[in-house]
Parts: sequence; structure tokens; C-alpha cells
Amino acid sequence: MAAGADKLPLDQIRRRYVEKKRPLPHDVEAALRADPRAAARAILAAVEKRRHANRAEGQRLRHLFRFEQEVWATGVTRIAGVDEAGMSPLAGPVVAGAVILPVGWRHAGIDDSKKLDAQERDRLALQIKANAVAWGVGVVAPEEIDRLNIYWAGLLAMKRAVEALGITPEHLFIDARKLADVPIPQKSIVHGDALSFSIAAASIIAKTTRDAIMVELDRKHPGYGFARHKGYPVPEHYSALDRLGACPIHRRSFAPVRKALGLDPVQTEMFPLEPPCAERVSDGVSMQPLSDPVLLDGAAVQPPVEHVSGEAAMQASGAPAADA
Repeated sequence: MAAGADKLPLDQIRRRYVEKKRPLPHDVEAALRADPRAAARAILAAVEKRRHANRAEGQRLRHLFRFEQEVWATGVTRIAGVDEAGMSPLAGPVVAGAVILPVGWRHAGIDDSKKLDAQERDRLALQIKANAVAWGVGVVAPEEIDRLNIYWAGLLAMKRAVEALGITPEHLFIDARKLADVPIPQKSIVHGDALSFSIAAASIIAKTTRDAIMVELDRKHPGYGFARHKGYPVPEHYSALDRLGACPIHRRSFAPVRKALGLDPVQTEMFPLEPPCAERVSDGVSMQPLSDPVLLDGAAVQPPVEHVSGEAAMQASGAPAADA
């Protein structure tokens, strides 16, 4: 048996190279291939499976960077991915994330947040925040959603997230939207959270931020199950609405909430052609509905606002700050 493998029992080899996922040295691999024991073959099979998964992940990540590569090739480096979370829930805010990543930085596992479980999203969010050039979140509270309509509220959350970056992006990648009053070149990518690495990273920031807000709101409004379902329209939530009625963070423009309040259950139009004029003037927002992907030429945005922390985001939504 080659040097290395003959000095390590197979259980130690498995622990080191399978469980801890260390690279398998060539001499140890050669010794395992010469070893007739079933346990040795199992170790080799596990290592080969991991190698195959790593190759597949590398290909997936290269595919996710094709839009970024096109823009990087022009000399632009500060690309901000932008995405939102929480459009369909019956309660809580809509939250958007914006992320500028270093050119070429990649991390295995980053994907559309809807494809990841909560633990994986939280782990990846820490990596994104630690490595990002800048990241920010925008929060639109339920009262604003009811005033604006959820579609326009989602766009406003995205605008706030871009403003919260702390530095001005040179280009925006947005999931199936455009921000007409943000004078930065933009690319609208349908299903962008599954096709662009930058948008996928933003989707993770938006989702984890909103989930944390809903956990805090669950403590303030117990009995609805917000920590579990995050305000989405699921049977548990409908049952709580029937039992408890609506609470202050419920979206009163949504039909099931209106029904619980004894109001006309007809929901306001989800995608109106025009935003409310009063909001257009007061917020300085003149956002356009979904259309074909476009590039918007224009100057840099106005000086961005202060970066929004997780605690500030929760306060903006009316949630209590977490205990120290």
C-alpha cells in the first residue's frame, strides 16, 4: 500500500477526506484503489461524488456570471444586483436587497433564495455581507403598501435598497423590473435571481432580512405564526386570521385581510398602469411597470442615504429591536 494510506486506518481516512472534505492526496488515492476492502471503495465513491458535484457547481456558477461578464468586459466594476422579497404575504413589509460584489468573487451555493433552506440562506448571507463591496436593504412598511399598491411598493423598496448602498453603482441588474427614476444604466432580467449571481446574492439578503423582521414581529404579535410562515397565505395563517382577526401589520389592501375585517374582499388592482399621483409627488418616485429589458443612460444618483442595518430595517417596519 502506498505511503500515507498504510499509516491511516480507513475510518480516519473517511473522517479526513470524506466528512471534512479535504482534498484526497494522490498517494492515498492510489493506495485506496489498490485496497480490495469495501470500505476503501466506498471512500473513493464518496470522493468522486464530491468531485462531480464540485464540477457541476463550477459550471453552474460560470453560467450565473454570463451577464456580469458582459458588463465587466466594458470596464464597469460596480454592478449592483437588486431583488425583493415579500410581495405575496398578507402581513409584514416588503424588503429589497442590493449588493455590489467584487469582480470575479464567487461562493459555492449562492442561488435564487427560494431554492435554499433557511439555514443555508443565513450561512450564505453572512458570506455575502463579509465579502461585498457594499450591500443595503430597503423596507416598505404595510401602511405604505396599502397606500401605494404592492407592485409600486416593491419598486420603492428596490429604490431604497440602491440608495442604502453607501456608494453609487455603475450598473444595476434587477429581477424583471426597472427603476425609471434611478438614473443608472440598468438591465432587467426575467427570472434574474436564477440567472444572475448578483441578483441571486441580493435575493438572499432581501429574504434573510425580511425573515428576521417577521421573527421579531411574531414576538410582538403572537398567535399568528409569523415566525414560521413569515406572513405568507398558508392554511395556518388563514386559520389565525379567522380566530384572531387582523393585527396592525396585516396588509389591509389584500383581499383575505379585508375579509377578516368585514370589508369588501375585492383586492385592489395588483399591477396598475399608474402609481398614485400623491405618492409620485411626495416620494419623488415615478416608477414604470414591467416592460422589456432596457438600458437607461443617465448621470449618477444623488448622494446615497446611510446604509440600513438589520436593526434599522426592523425598526422601519415597526418591529422591536432584538434583545442584546
